[in-house]
Amino acid sequence: MGVLGETSGAAWGVYAACILALAPAGARWLRVAQREHYLADSVSRFALRWWTSEPLNVALGVVALAGVVLSGLWPLAAAATAVAAALGPLHLTIRGRTSPLVLTRRLESLAAVWLVAEAVLLGLGAAVGDPAPFAAAGLVAAPALVDAALFVTAPVERRLSARFVTMAAERLRRVSPTIVAITGSFGKTSTKNHIAHLVAGTKSVVATPASFNNRGGLARAVNEHLAEGTDVFVAEMGTYGPGEIRDLCRWCPPEIAVMTAIGPVHLERFGSEDAILTAKTEITERASTVVVNADDSRLAALGAVLESDRGLHVIRAAVDDPRADVRLWTEDGRAAVVVSGKPVGAPVELRPGIQPSNLACAVAVALHLGVPPETVLERIPTLSPVANRLTADTSSAGVYVVDDTFNSNPAGARAALALLAAAPAAGRRVVVTPGMVELGARQATENEAFARAACQVASSIVVVGLTNRRALLRGVGGQRPVVVVRTRDEAVAWVRANLGPGDAVLYENDLPDHYP
Repeated sequence: MGVLGETSGAAWGVYAACILALAPAGARWLRVAQREHYLADSVSRFALRWWTSEPLNVALGVVALAGVVLSGLWPLAAAATAVAAALGPLHLTIRGRTSPLVLTRRLESLAAVWLVAEAVLLGLGAAVGDPAPFAAAGLVAAPALVDAALFVTAPVERRLSARFVTMAAERLRRVSPTIVAITGSFGKTSTKNHIAHLVAGTKSVVATPASFNNRGGLARAVNEHLAEGTDVFVAEMGTYGPGEIRDLCRWCPPEIAVMTAIGPVHLERFGSEDAILTAKTEITERASTVVVNADDSRLAALGAVLESDRGLHVIRAAVDDPRADVRLWTEDGRAAVVVSGKPVGAPVELRPGIQPSNLACAVAVALHLGVPPETVLERIPTLSPVANRLTADTSSAGVYVVDDTFNSNPAGARAALALLAAAPAAGRRVVVTPGMVELGARQATENEAFARAACQVASSIVVVGLTNRRALLRGVGGQRPVVVVRTRDEAVAWVRANLGPGDAVLYENDLPDHYP
């Protein structure tokens, strides 16, 4: 009991209230863990974002902390922590709207370990006869304890998934396809799909679905999709840190490695673009041929090093660099392929939303795999952009819609603004965006710059959510009318109510609702 002498019944009643509050609090932070791919430390980072996202959440956070501190003197103060933790952070829902909590075996294991950690704190409180402060501290520390549980369970989960990786490695050895592995800060999925499409007319090809680009996803793609007789397997490889791609390449060794771009994506984890380049370069360690986007200065320099120091066969693909081995020259919606400085065939139609640099890399791979140049040219006009990445269409209401909701990098955002500027619409142009994330220390400045650029194209800006609201508003700086909404659903409702035939809208990025 506290020094002010509350009855033991009151103290134990508050203790029980804190235990009950663990249910909604835990569900919130477990959902964040699931949405962030079970990465240790992610939950604490999101907790800080949420508790500081708006004045009401700051107030609730202060109440929760005050309850922990004061409960040592006055046990009933822990009730304030219980209420604050059960209610907040506001707008971070338990079930989730765009990213619902899914009861998987891994989530259940994580929840069990987290509950054990909470039980230790609760048990200490009961043992010392002063339960309220320990129970309140367990609520406030819930995000950190979920992160601790993630750290503890990570090696167990890795061992559990090892058998699926072994199965995938055995299947790859048995089928023995030519493995093409793709990485980059952005452009991976588009390039993967382009390669599969260009090669499919000549060889049997299987590509990893969606964004199955980590250890578990890649193993699942091989085990479920790689059929006997497959000639080419195209694998997308992502990373959140050093060593991940090297591990993938140990059991899925590429003959051809493709590097699409290096940019400020996941900077909050890597710290610098040089660190990103180092981690991505792991994809070349087992390859005999490397295709690099030579328009990216870092990759152009890397290509020279790989060629001179390691003796690898480097193919430079580009749009702007006339010295590239494979160049995709674009003009007026048409594309021409230039190999070793010589045009191949006549220019062909290029659908809107196809990023030329990604296509240049795909063409280089297809040609290296022996696809005839004329077949490559025949198949380019039938390429489709990846869904939600620079796709454009006219809605039933007559509004020209540019959908770039799966993008969160500055280069892609600039391309989306260019597509909006070229929209066949004479009316209003609107940009709807929550801004870009995972840009580390550059996030605010990049979002300000994007908002300024958007003002040069759009007549109105719709800012969604709280994550980048301040930076986007600074970037607009009164140049254009701004509409501020909480969710994308509200933004879509505003667009439908205010835009009509002849107008155009760009949906740039879309954050799931575990972001503020």
